[in-house]
Amino acid sequence: MGSDALSTLPDYLREGLEIVSIGINPSVNSARAGFYFATPQNRFWRALNASGLASETLELGRTAVEKLFYTERIGFTDVAKRPSASASQLTAEDFRTGASLLRQKLLRCQPFIAWFHGKQAYGSYLRYADGLRVQEVRWGRQERNIGKSVVFVTPNPSPANAAFSLDVLVDWYRQLRALRDELKRGRA
Repeated sequence: MGSDALSTLPDYLREGLEIVSIGINPSVNSARAGFYFATPQNRFWRALNASGLASETLELGRTAVEKLFYTERIGFTDVAKRPSASASQLTAEDFRTGASLLRQKLLRCQPFIAWFHGKQAYGSYLRYADGLRVQEVRWGRQERNIGKSVVFVTPNPSPANAAFSLDVLVDWYRQLRALRDELKRGRA
């Protein structure tokens, strides 16, 4: 079965979320498994657990995604929704359609933080949703918000992105946690 025949992952979005995790697109493995970050070599779950972003240790699986959504107020979506083995297989139309829909979704649910996994994910969003071609996306908190949502960019935890160690990911996730806690205090 080709990746075009795969169903995509459902969005985990609603009002009242603190963070929305935004990948570039679902991997084939995640689409087949039915949950985000399903590849065992993906470092998302290890970095999340080590950072304290969640209040308890979670094992990768659909139950963990649902616990993050319902208990921790962390949602999930993607810039483009078509599953692929690599982001390089996505088309401009995948991004044009996906980024525009993502913008609408984020404006509707208004999380505290829109958390992009990777500069490519955020750069693609800016290009196709806002018509901006930025020379360089930086890590961390961005100058532009999406509605009321602060934008935060961390390295992609994919095993294909080996340039960033687990320790580096954990540090960025801790910074994300600190920003979330700061924003919660400010809105209390």
